[in-house]
Amino acid sequence: MELELRFFANFREAVGQKTIYREYEDVRTMGDVLRRLDDEFPGMEVLEDDGSPREYAKIMRNGEDVDHIDGMETTLSDGDRVSVFPPVAGG
Repeated sequence: MELELRFFANFREAVGQKTIYREYEDVRTMGDVLRRLDDEFPGMEVLEDDGSPREYAKIMRNGEDVDHIDGMETTLSDGDRVSVFPPVAGG
């Protein structure tokens, strides 16, 4: 499966670019792909040791927050767009 992976703010700095494409044979869930990204880009550190996302990471699949789907168990399909960014706050 091929995924479009987009990164913002400090995550973009860790990866070195805004968008990358990766082909994965053995990835099925959001947790799977984030573990692979943490291994590939040590500065990302999106996941806690228990596999949950750090509080400063917001993860989306095709524009929808995975917290409102199945969290790290959210399934991925060929062509999905995964976005990783810090939460936005303001007034």
